[in-house]
This record gives sequence, C-alpha cells and structure tokens, in this order.
Amino acid sequence: MAKRNNDNRPIQDILKEFVKTNNLQSGLDKVNVREAWANLMGNGVNNYTTAIELKHETLYVQLSSSVLREELSYGNEKIVKMLNESIGKDVVKKLVLR
Repeated sequence: MAKRNNDNRPIQDILKEFVKTNNLQSGLDKVNVREAWANLMGNGVNNYTTAIELKHETLYVQLSSSVLREELSYGNEKIVKMLNESIGKDVVKKLVLR
C-alpha cells in the first residue's frame, strides 16, 4: 500500500511538482500558447488561423490569408510580448507567420 503524504500542501504545489516530475511543461506551454493566441487575436484572426505550433520557443502560425499575414507581421514583436504576458512567462521568443 502506498504511503500517504499528510503534510497538507496546496494542490497548486502538488500539481507543479507532478508536471515537473513527468516533464509535462512543454505540452502545457503549447496548450497555453494556443489559448493565448485565440484570446488575444479574437474571432477575426482565428477564422484565418489554420495551424499553431510551438517549437523550441518559436511559434509557427499558419494563416489562410496573405493580407492578414502581412498585416500581422508589422506587429510581430508586440504579439510575442502580448502572448508571453498572457501566459505569465517567456515561452515565445520568435513568431513565424506562414
């Protein structure tokens, strides 16, 4: 029978430890980035977003509109900053729009 741990730690601490022990943080970061993109960009941009992928601190976003891609490219650095602020840590260093 497993030993029960009765040190009354907050669930948040236990979950953080579980995530760290099982190397789940990169997967969670990918989900958080997708959610942050959807929330920050709104329906207008999300309707043209066909794929979002986070690889090694680079966020690749595929858009079905070349006009929108061009428009968003001007605010590239601002978008990266807003995404990281939304997530609460520096997950994205570079944004590549395709």
